[in-house]
Amino acid sequence: MRTWVCVSGQRVEIVLPFLSKCRADSGRCCQTCTPMSWDDFYSKHLPSLGFRDISRVTEKDTRFRGWLVRRVCALLAVCSWEVPADTPGDLAARVCRSRRVRDVAPARGLREDDGWGRRWKGKVLELLGDIQGPLSLLMLRICHWALLKLLSRLFLSVQLHRGQLEMVLRAASTPHVPLVFLSTHKSQLDGPLLSFVLFSQGLGVPRVTVGAQGCSPRLRSLLRRLGGIFLPSRMEQTPSDPEDALPGAVLAAVGAPWGAGRDKTPPEPRKLDVFRGVSTTGWPSHGPPQLPVPPSLIQLPQQYMEEVLRSRQPLLIFLEEPAVPLHLSASARRWLALVLRAVRAGAVPDVLLVPVGIGYDVVPGGSQPEGARGAQPLSIGACLWAAFRALRRNLGCVRVDFAQPFSLQEFVAKSHVRHAGKPEEPLLLLPTILGTWPSQLDAGNTEVWAPGPTTATGLEAPEEVLVTSLGLHSLSDSMSCSAIMSVGITSALLLHKYREGVFLSRLMRDFAWLLEEILLRQHDVGFSGQLRVLVQHSLILLRARLSLYHLSPLGDILVVPKASAETWMELGQHSAAILPVFASEAVGACAIRALLAEMLPFLEPPTSASSIIFSQDELHRKTLELLRLLPPTLLGLRPCQPLDCWSEDIVDKLVLCGLLEPEEAEGEHWVCDTAPRPFSRRQPWPRMDFSDSESEDEAPACRCFKVPAVGGSPLSPPRGEGALPELRVPPVQLGEPQGSPLFLLFLCRLLSPALRTYAGAVAFLEQSRWPQPEAAYVEELLQFLAKEGSELPNGSLALSSLQTFKEMGVLEEVGGPPGPLLHLAQPFRSSASRERLEAFIQQFIQP
Repeated sequence: MRTWVCVSGQRVEIVLPFLSKCRADSGRCCQTCTPMSWDDFYSKHLPSLGFRDISRVTEKDTRFRGWLVRRVCALLAVCSWEVPADTPGDLAARVCRSRRVRDVAPARGLREDDGWGRRWKGKVLELLGDIQGPLSLLMLRICHWALLKLLSRLFLSVQLHRGQLEMVLRAASTPHVPLVFLSTHKSQLDGPLLSFVLFSQGLGVPRVTVGAQGCSPRLRSLLRRLGGIFLPSRMEQTPSDPEDALPGAVLAAVGAPWGAGRDKTPPEPRKLDVFRGVSTTGWPSHGPPQLPVPPSLIQLPQQYMEEVLRSRQPLLIFLEEPAVPLHLSASARRWLALVLRAVRAGAVPDVLLVPVGIGYDVVPGGSQPEGARGAQPLSIGACLWAAFRALRRNLGCVRVDFAQPFSLQEFVAKSHVRHAGKPEEPLLLLPTILGTWPSQLDAGNTEVWAPGPTTATGLEAPEEVLVTSLGLHSLSDSMSCSAIMSVGITSALLLHKYREGVFLSRLMRDFAWLLEEILLRQHDVGFSGQLRVLVQHSLILLRARLSLYHLSPLGDILVVPKASAETWMELGQHSAAILPVFASEAVGACAIRALLAEMLPFLEPPTSASSIIFSQDELHRKTLELLRLLPPTLLGLRPCQPLDCWSEDIVDKLVLCGLLEPEEAEGEHWVCDTAPRPFSRRQPWPRMDFSDSESEDEAPACRCFKVPAVGGSPLSPPRGEGALPELRVPPVQLGEPQGSPLFLLFLCRLLSPALRTYAGAVAFLEQSRWPQPEAAYVEELLQFLAKEGSELPNGSLALSSLQTFKEMGVLEEVGGPPGPLLHLAQPFRSSASRERLEAFIQQFIQP
């Protein structure tokens, strides 16, 4: 916001056009993995098409006009929505006639006049009914009308970008190529919301995959009639005895990866009877002998996926679970494996993948503790009660974003993921931490990040690595296209800068500064309006966690967050979307802090941080160490780029945003410096060397950098009109490097929650019992973090620490009769090694 004084003396406020025609160019596909898709379905005029609120239906959305139409326009609009594609009526017959089913049919065939054939077809229909159900158009329209009324009362607006919608409609018009939407998953409302968005905008009724959340039989049946699809019920659990081994056989047949913590080699499939609990090794207690089900018959989910893609029904896959964000779920891997196998089998020529991002001001149900979410199976009554509770709270606005569609065939052809071996990037940290040999910067030049053993099993299988890489890449694209909401910006400022409190006027200025930084980094925001209204809107939504004091003498309001673990947890959940925006700068800021922490003890006490010079190699080394420690999904980085490329890009960004400035030696000038020198008659160009020859033995000059002085802080706008000198950092008195800009400290604190969780996980290694199952380890780790820290633990960060420790070699997973068990690796059984690991993590943490 800028304040100008016009000729008449009136002060005029110019509000930044957050939702105007000037949009950030976000959501583009990856040029490395899908270069041919970069120009498909995209045009430069699309960002200027504006927004629409799809929860507000008027008579313009119907074919009729008049007084009565304005009263029932919502019902008329829902009844006019078309269903362009649906499940073929002969789906069951087509599945039974498919080559896969006929190849595994018994020798007597599938003749309906035969008893074995009828029972065989009955089993096929039973498995098919467990996956999906026929759509009920009447129930579909009634539920979407009720959902339209619910959304209009839950949220102030449901924003959808017209340009993004036109881009998806262009992709949907591609003949013989279906659309598969890959979305983030923040709330249980995401499924109905995205189904409503796609249905209302003419994209058809999507088939929505339902993840690991348990559902009651009635709710499961209702969701099937509304477009929900499920993995077969016995596919969702690990077999505990030979008579219940059908889930393992299903996963083995369709080639889907197993979940984290399970055996890397799926168990051998066993023959089971048609009815559950009847083993083929003996006779049942009643009735005639039943028909055994060969393992290959359970390729039915694969056959169903091929039929869905052939009918060009849109498919919606959620990549994560609400309780564990930033982690690719096991069900998402299974569905992606089915899609990949269908394309490879030639069911469709190609599939267009559309990443989807959802941004909430306040996530419905997001303030509940992570242990309470997903503990009980959902039922229709529980859903109605949750909707009633949500109506009693102001949830603000919601924004749905579509990224640029890209080709699955092109992604597979251009994929550079290593198909064999364990990722070596985290392994390079082990010698660095233990001090066995120095870090080698060139060791990772040719390495590309690949999923670890907790994200995919059996890395020797190229298909599993490809499926996991596709899921993580799509998850990163969905995060990058998600809009940043006003509550997220305010929460980040209160959590990472003003825990002790801040005046409203200061909060407004920092809100405008942080907004400009977000827009400069090509990320979009999901709000518009005047600055004061936006900040007040976010404070109203956070009022349960804040204390507001009106100071009459100053004419200002003091905003103080309540000092409780629930407050920090909720502010952390709201501000989680800020980290991917500043991930590169945050990693670089923590690397700078680690370098300063190493150098300051060897310098004299009055030395300031701005007088310390460090080389580019040192920055590169520290940045690589932190990148190898943290998973790319936590930072929102695409997994297709080598880490050393990210490290070089981070150093460049630090210089660009002003956190670092090049150090030039006295008397040294740039080659292109032609500025005249006083009292010198010689021209500057005679001393320049314009030749292209370069000595092979001459090493390139090492670049050096230093932290700029306090006056060069990039926290505020440029000097002149609108400058905010009070935002500059005073001399620090709490152990922080003197002279460091406030922006540098803010970036360091963005990564502090993750790094503190990692440090707590290291301290937990000493108190844990070994060996133990992975589930027990995670549960005890969360209890330990809740007991030791002042904030509620984050389950997603705890799982990230477990994944990193397994990839680094701190923890080892050994299979046993009861299942895989975690063992503490031999080097870290000594307290000295654990202290080195904890000190390595603590150097990056900003208190």
